[in-house]
Amino acid sequence: MDNSKKTKRKILVTQALPYANAPLHLGHILEAVQTDIWNRFQNLNGNDSLFFCADDTHGTPVMLKANEMGIKPEQLIADVQKDHKSTYELYGINFTNFYSTHSDENKKYSEYIYECAKNNNLISKSNIEQYYDEKEEMFLSDRFIKGTCPKCGAEDQHGDNCGVCGASYDVLEVINPISIISNSIPIKKESEHIFFDLPKKNQMLKDFLKNVDLQKSVKNKLNEWLNDDLKKWDISRDAPYFGFEIPGEKNKYFYVWVDAPIGYLASISNWAEKNNLDMQDLWSENSEYEIYHFIGKDIAYFHGLFWPALLSAANFKLPNGINVHGFLTINGEKMSKSKGTGILAKEFANIINPETLRYYFAAKLNNKVEDIDLNFEDYVQRINSDLVGKYLNIASRSASFIKKNKNVLSTNINKNILNNLILKKDEIVSLYETREYSKLVRIIMDLADDINKYINEQTPWKKDINEAVDITSTAINAFYIITTYLHPIIPNITNEAFKFLNIKKISIDDVDKTEITKINNYKPLLNRLEKIIIPEEEDMDNVNLINIDQFSAVDLRVAKIVKADHVEGADKLLQLTLDVGDLGTRNVFAGIKSAYKPEELTNKHIVLVNNLEPRKMKFGISEGMVLASSNDDGIYLVSPDEGAEPGMKVR
Repeated sequence: MDNSKKTKRKILVTQALPYANAPLHLGHILEAVQTDIWNRFQNLNGNDSLFFCADDTHGTPVMLKANEMGIKPEQLIADVQKDHKSTYELYGINFTNFYSTHSDENKKYSEYIYECAKNNNLISKSNIEQYYDEKEEMFLSDRFIKGTCPKCGAEDQHGDNCGVCGASYDVLEVINPISIISNSIPIKKESEHIFFDLPKKNQMLKDFLKNVDLQKSVKNKLNEWLNDDLKKWDISRDAPYFGFEIPGEKNKYFYVWVDAPIGYLASISNWAEKNNLDMQDLWSENSEYEIYHFIGKDIAYFHGLFWPALLSAANFKLPNGINVHGFLTINGEKMSKSKGTGILAKEFANIINPETLRYYFAAKLNNKVEDIDLNFEDYVQRINSDLVGKYLNIASRSASFIKKNKNVLSTNINKNILNNLILKKDEIVSLYETREYSKLVRIIMDLADDINKYINEQTPWKKDINEAVDITSTAINAFYIITTYLHPIIPNITNEAFKFLNIKKISIDDVDKTEITKINNYKPLLNRLEKIIIPEEEDMDNVNLINIDQFSAVDLRVAKIVKADHVEGADKLLQLTLDVGDLGTRNVFAGIKSAYKPEELTNKHIVLVNNLEPRKMKFGISEGMVLASSNDDGIYLVSPDEGAEPGMKVR
């Protein structure tokens, strides 16, 4: 490669926005690592590549999660963003800017694109029929409906598709529908919605798919949708909804999938303003920057059709490439909390060096839309064999000989050995560019193997010190080249290796120019891995988090204590007789004796877990549980506000 003729590219890179209602799991890290490796490679290769992301903050799930936690949505998304950023940092994800879709910039661009679409006659209105939860006074999206599949009769199916027979259908066809928010039967109700005329963009989208860098299998699927009955896209949601209100409308909000990808623009704009740069230079029709998105296969429809249609409506530059990846499985199974495979990224980083997960993912990733399996036995074997046994072994076994020469390397090195590594540079660059990470990892490890064989064959331990230093100086220079090739994949380990090598400026162009002259003392950069054991409490996303279904299943009621008695033979219990209004009375044994005298409790209103399975105790049957809080100072019963009556539902 003639580097003098190399043109410096300008690139904007994004990954899909994580949703702001839960911590990150390992599936999020798969995408982040794949994207980060590519972005780091571009900069290592002399290009100007910028990496942007944000939290996806709007929509009904965020609103409901905040309500469940008793906090404002703004507080929830602020807490989640802080957690997401710290988790990504653990895995070395080097964002240029990590922002939020709940921002002034996102609001500005959402409204601007919408107004442009209106001016181009791409916006219309139409009445639609939806399920409506009368208790919660809200329209229900598909995900908040469950019922019996109209095709096969399977019960407890969510939304508009069946997990048993695989059929898709209109959510209004669901038999015996139930709102999973309130467990009530929803009604059908009409509402006026706002639509984006996607069919008018059909030809533009076909042209876009011809030119965009996108896997063939995904292109074929998107073209199928284009050639099918392409429908107008519903871009509005009714109040209550956490999001941006649509300009000129009352109680109508942008659907989350409108402003979520606009979050890319918002994150870039936020960074540009802080760095005194013009967005016109970064993302406009005439921008020099190439635009690349990294996404999961489940959102290819949105990024391949809806998103370019929105950009086109406002004359923004369309993406140059969209890389679609598969899902992550754990030990051959889909990620699942109930099976202990929904592993939190932050918890996994407490168990194992997160840099090793970057390497493992790279060793499995290619540019196809394939699922990736994280197998713990294979993980341990691969890290110990490749990173410890091959790559770092070169430095650890060579450094001791150089140390005898005051850490100064010989200039009498074997150029042929190094040239074999340098000749692989163009192939490695090409494989990084095309995201064929698994192939390039195999090539790099073959090179490491070759250097270890060279050391074994030359037997420096049998030679005099001068010859031994010649041999190991060759190996150390080879280690530098391999370290440079691996740098985008394991940046933290390689940064430590560069310190050992006294290298400050890092570029893939320099592998055939730089010669190591003096090293520092070598310290082990990675220990061998032991068997990976995920603690039981960390198998779940978070044992303290429950989903809306689980929460809805708990029946909390206001109850009045009509009688309280000591329990003979029990040190901590009081026996409570509770009035639960129309639901009758309950007998409950509560461990509150240290905090309350029976006479203090008569007529006190408390909160009862009403549908807890009765528990047989030696003193009798307890028919529920009263809610209480505690600290070092004592126990405190949870009581409703004044005016609450026995039998009222607590929500």
